[in-house]
Amino acid sequence: MLSFLRRWLVDPRVRELDVDAVDFSLAHRRVLTTKPLLQHLFRDFYADCRRMDEQHLSGDGARIEIGSGSGFMSDVYPDVITSDLKPLPFVRLVCRGERMPMRAGSLRALYAINTFHHLPSPSAFFRELERVLVPGGGAIFIEPYHGVAARFLFKRLHASETFDASAPRWESDPDAGPFSRANQALSYIVFVRDRERFEREFPALQLVVDRPHTHLRYLLSGGVNFRQLVPDAADGLVIALERALAPLARVLALQHTIVIRRRAA
Repeated sequence: MLSFLRRWLVDPRVRELDVDAVDFSLAHRRVLTTKPLLQHLFRDFYADCRRMDEQHLSGDGARIEIGSGSGFMSDVYPDVITSDLKPLPFVRLVCRGERMPMRAGSLRALYAINTFHHLPSPSAFFRELERVLVPGGGAIFIEPYHGVAARFLFKRLHASETFDASAPRWESDPDAGPFSRANQALSYIVFVRDRERFEREFPALQLVVDRPHTHLRYLLSGGVNFRQLVPDAADGLVIALERALAPLARVLALQHTIVIRRRAA
């Protein structure tokens, strides 16, 4: 029954596509351009990234978004270099987060929205952050949360991804593709369950923000994979409901914002 319901909810424009293929990201772009509710949410994500950048980071350097996919951050903030590991027509740079073509100490900020849990080797990524970030610079992630509602939903939502908070390793399955078989619990594993290990192995990086948020639009818009569940005209009502539920974020949140900063020399 769950499999049938999930298949019905999947947007027909992405249903039969290989999640690791370029066509999947191109289809995501087509879905995004037809959903004003989702576009509004993405703009809020981008604004949150820039706000965290201005409040918690410092230093001169470039700004890059990894895993840009079908997004449009550079339309909102033209100074951000968009990138993805797929050769997409709407990103400026093709690269992996673990191997960025940047000079040492050249980045002020790295943004990543629903990307961190797709990285096959978080340790290699953190070493790369230590290399490319200026002192005071940092990385800002928006990731699946680990509260009660998030754990219930993410274990059942995506057929191609898991939510395994007990996974013993940070690294992804060797057989996993760029998007398939990712563990959506990775931010919980690294920054909550294994925080002492993170601080021990990467002393130059400091966790400074871990904030859940009740973006109901993520669920009700269907994101880039599922059918929208409410009309676009409900945008204002949904936002008002998000604000009303904000005190319950640690229970109801589906995502959280994380900021890690490179310590000053």
